Amino acid sequence: MNIKKYLSPVTGIAFAVIALASCVQKDEWETPPIKCENKFAAPNISLADFKAQAPATGYKLITTDQIFDGYVISSDENGNFYKTISFQDKAENPTAGLQIEVDKSSNYADFPVGAHIRINAKGLRLGLDRGTVKIGSVDPTFSIGRIPASLLSRYVSGVCNGNGLEIVAIKPVELPNLNAAKSDQYINTLVKVPNSQFAIGDIYPVNKTYIDYVGGAGVDTDRGLEDGAGGSVTLRNSGFFSEGATLLPTGNGDITFVVSRYNTTWQMLIRNTKDINFKGSRVDATPPKGGTDIAYLGSFLENFESYSTSPTNLEIYPKYVNDAVLGNRYWQLKTFSGNKYIQLGANSGSGSYLTYFAVPVNFTDASTLKFDVNVGFWNGNALKVYYTTNYTPLGDITAATKVDITSEFTIPQAPAVNYGTLTPAGTYNIPASVTGNGFILFEYSGSSSGVTTSIQLDNIQVQ
Repeated sequence: MNIKKYLSPVTGIAFAVIALASCVQKDEWETPPIKCENKFAAPNISLADFKAQAPATGYKLITTDQIFDGYVISSDENGNFYKTISFQDKAENPTAGLQIEVDKSSNYADFPVGAHIRINAKGLRLGLDRGTVKIGSVDPTFSIGRIPASLLSRYVSGVCNGNGLEIVAIKPVELPNLNAAKSDQYINTLVKVPNSQFAIGDIYPVNKTYIDYVGGAGVDTDRGLEDGAGGSVTLRNSGFFSEGATLLPTGNGDITFVVSRYNTTWQMLIRNTKDINFKGSRVDATPPKGGTDIAYLGSFLENFESYSTSPTNLEIYPKYVNDAVLGNRYWQLKTFSGNKYIQLGANSGSGSYLTYFAVPVNFTDASTLKFDVNVGFWNGNALKVYYTTNYTPLGDITAATKVDITSEFTIPQAPAVNYGTLTPAGTYNIPASVTGNGFILFEYSGSSSGVTTSIQLDNIQVQ
């Protein structure tokens, strides 16, 4: 038996084990350095100059190597961006933004927010597609098609910083209000707007979620944003938004979004709910008027004859509160054939309207409530009557406990054309159990796309 031949492999293995252990003990078992090389040559055109080539209609096919850099600002991690990547030319104070169409999901894994990317647009189409300048592939159906996932690396690559993909912090452009964001220069850039909140119609009387659900499935949903300067804009959320079932925050604060447009409609896009910081107190865009000299009486007659019809919104009359909760229409003082009354309607308006006329009452001393009513152009019930004992004048009237007493009165349901005549609505006997100071609330509820009936009230009497 050849012992030398038999021992040689064993001896080799032993020496290998000893050598390996020696390397580990000397901390020489290290991860090899990451080799990161930029795929494309250096940029030869700025993103702004490239974007400026987009024709006013149709598209332009890029036939030469046009290479430019950008920084990713969108993220499809939560489903609010679908097969698109939005990017801008600089991480701070950008001058231009662009959108690329890709037939690929989970783009955030390869190109997260802040990723420095480089694009060679040769072979792609550049054009204005439904209000937004985009780049994408040649497509027989669409002017700007989605780049197939297998071909994406031909056109888009990350920019390396020596240790891998360069990712930087994106600083949103700070704008003074929502209307300022509705500008072509900000499309596909990240902006931040202070003093913003969701429109009252999206949080009251029902606090809505970010998206609606039909048959259990999410659908693309618009929610309204407003600001303290009176501006407004649409927040667009995808039906695939993973946080879509979250209730909208009811407060006021900062919002960060990617500016977008669909044809002529501005649609702002958030990456996730962290883009919204509405933790401050809500600002009332249509604050209550009047209410500075409230007197709780157990007996009075209000026929409005002592008031001037200018201004018509009764804001200078301190005895009552006139509060437009939804929309911007207040009860107005009107006159016809020498008689004065208050009136409100949703005809020729826009959106929903919910407005209260609050009349202070000493319920301990009061026994009955009467008033005259008239309707015009009736197409649905628009008037409700309540009493409340826990409303604070000029406070949040939506938080008050309201007892509906509308059924105690006869409210006309005609005429469908023109107006009727002011007539007594009936008498309500105030329950003996209702005591203390409170209010009678006359609520108008209508919509430009629904009930537009005009309501007239006069001779409000408590005895």
